[in-house]
Amino acid sequence: MSINTVGIIGAGTMGNGIAQACAVSGINVVMVDISDAAVSKGLATISSSLERLIKKEKLTPEQRDAALSRIKISTQYDDLKSAQLVIEAATENYDLKVKILKQIDALVGAEVIIASNTSSISITKLAAVTGRPDRFIGMHFFNPVPLMALVEIIRGLQTSDATHAAVQALAQALGKSPITVKNAPGFVVNRILVPMINEAFFVLSEGLATAEDIDAGMKLGCNQPIGPLALADMIGLDVCLAVMEVYLNEFGDSKYRPCPLLKEMVAAGHLGRKTGRGVYTY
Repeated sequence: MSINTVGIIGAGTMGNGIAQACAVSGINVVMVDISDAAVSKGLATISSSLERLIKKEKLTPEQRDAALSRIKISTQYDDLKSAQLVIEAATENYDLKVKILKQIDALVGAEVIIASNTSSISITKLAAVTGRPDRFIGMHFFNPVPLMALVEIIRGLQTSDATHAAVQALAQALGKSPITVKNAPGFVVNRILVPMINEAFFVLSEGLATAEDIDAGMKLGCNQPIGPLALADMIGLDVCLAVMEVYLNEFGDSKYRPCPLLKEMVAAGHLGRKTGRGVYTY
């Protein structure tokens, strides 16, 4: 199956990042969100990102203009009908995703593939609420999408070989290096990463070291480009908490209990970079 137009639901950090990656790679995009303000903000973010690439001489002005011309923004799901693949990139909330997926499933053609950018929710479970479980798959992009090479492709129990092959080919066309994983809570990368972040919060809450020293230790001792607490701020502390809660609920194993400090910071609204304050102040 040839994919030349991708529909994206959500113009936030992940949605606009996916849109940029597609448009720069020559693929048409329809980016949809609930309001004109939301989609306009998403498009402005893409424009700023492309400008930075021009300054770094990784993109020409002509390539920027061509990429922007491939992006259509909309608040109407009907505009997704031209897509061969629709990627849901909404907030990491099961009920919200189900509501969106049911709407899209009823709207687009039977041959259209639907993917979710979920970082922790079961692809098998999400596929089951659609009328095309064989044409449903997970595409977990990583932030910042334009710069990160990895895409986790998650096969649900029902995902067909043809669907997997089409989505894998698209990921490669975007210049990404996809890995294929089985469906399980957190899949592969976040299954390892988020519990490590959670443990860093336990270390911080126990006063074993300062946040700066915890991050420096992991950067210098484990060759990580960014420390786990700074990374949590980048991801969003609310997202980290939500993922840990999914693990605890799905596995029923106390090793996945969220750190009380993480829960308290989320309750205080200290969510990281997006709110200007998390472990660090921005």
